[in-house]
Amino acid sequence: MMKLLFPALAPFLAMAVPAAAQAPAPAAEPFILAFGDSLTAGYGLGRGLGFAPQLQAALRRHGIAATVHDAGVSGDTTSGGLARLRWTLDGLQRKPDLAILELGANDMLRGVDPALAERNLDAMLTEFAKRDIPVVLAGMLAAPNLDPRYRAQFDGMYPRLARKHGATLYPFFLQGVVGNRALILSDGVHPNFEGVKRIVTGILPTVQRALPKD
Repeated sequence: MMKLLFPALAPFLAMAVPAAAQAPAPAAEPFILAFGDSLTAGYGLGRGLGFAPQLQAALRRHGIAATVHDAGVSGDTTSGGLARLRWTLDGLQRKPDLAILELGANDMLRGVDPALAERNLDAMLTEFAKRDIPVVLAGMLAAPNLDPRYRAQFDGMYPRLARKHGATLYPFFLQGVVGNRALILSDGVHPNFEGVKRIVTGILPTVQRALPKD
């Protein structure tokens, strides 16, 4: 069994929990889909403290009256994401103006072949493209103590896919959080409120640039 970077990994593999339903934004306001795993689902945090509500609040503070819909499922892999993507999009009352695709961490933690994860992400990006939905692809980095060949293939798939599909790449979703115990829950893995705040601060300019302009 591979040793991993973090001291506690079980919460990443927790059973899926349903994302909180959110009303769609009025047509004149941007509607953003946050499609991911526990990192977008706000694992371990109270209502309104996770990634989607914090990003929505940050955008509104910057004068963008956006609604961010939480479609994160704890424990999800790229295979799980691909299996639910179409019905998730079909079930929305409005087509997103932008999607944030954040998946792959659980594949890495489970030792899934990066080639499979890349095929799954490729298929999801293709589905978004078919529906004319621009994407911010949120990257993940493999634990540094994994096999160098695994790391190179895993880390490299995000920029490869962003180039292939013309997606906006945010290289590392957990930038500034990993390794900082003050920003992580007691499980040693998931970001706390301040950790999510750090994530939102980092990704906010990328999201702003990626939003379609009138």
